[in-house]
Amino acid sequence: MPTDTPRCFALLPCAGSGARAGGVVPKQYQPVAGVPMVRHTLAAFLAVARIARVLVVVAPGDDTLQAPDAAYSIAACGGATRAQSVFNGLAALRDQGAGADDWVLVHDAARCLVTPALIDALIDACLPDAVGGLLALPLADTLKSATGTRAVATLERADKWLAQTPQMFRVGALHAALVAHAAQGFAGITDEASAVEAAGQRPLLVRGSAQNFKVTYPEDFALAEAVLRSRSA
Repeated sequence: MPTDTPRCFALLPCAGSGARAGGVVPKQYQPVAGVPMVRHTLAAFLAVARIARVLVVVAPGDDTLQAPDAAYSIAACGGATRAQSVFNGLAALRDQGAGADDWVLVHDAARCLVTPALIDALIDACLPDAVGGLLALPLADTLKSATGTRAVATLERADKWLAQTPQMFRVGALHAALVAHAAQGFAGITDEASAVEAAGQRPLLVRGSAQNFKVTYPEDFALAEAVLRSRSA
């Protein structure tokens, strides 16, 4: 690839504790279909030829993963929050040679059902775009506003989308968007798109898949395993 052609990098924040999932180890390392969940996530990105490098951001002192070859690398610079881990991971990518105009696809390690086809679809949509974007799904269910456990209103859903990952932006632009919130501990920054939106940009919404859900609760593991086994049947 010519050096003046922006490359695509992947950044997987993998430093969370996954408390809601239960278990004695962080959820990203709990087994799904016989292997740690994050291994499925890694496999999807390693299968995409346009990804120049995959960087996994883990917590300091976490040696669970090993990088036996040049296909991916590990940076033990994870922070207390996902945004901090992404922010630190961007610095690590720059240290490894990523430029400001290169693209970075940030993906939750716990979205282990992402496919190479979904990743390629996001890249295809974002490469010609000035801002970048994210996988997302139009909201299909009725949306309620609540006080405690009581519904108080039904909200309009026609313009609502459920954000997924990967989320793809220029390395320099995403770093700058996050820098603006670093002093406040990234308060209000729930994903990369929210930081880019706060910078005045409008990320592109690229239709994802209902199977690309984030494993969060104990019952999600069985569903993720069922999907993975159905794919290999």
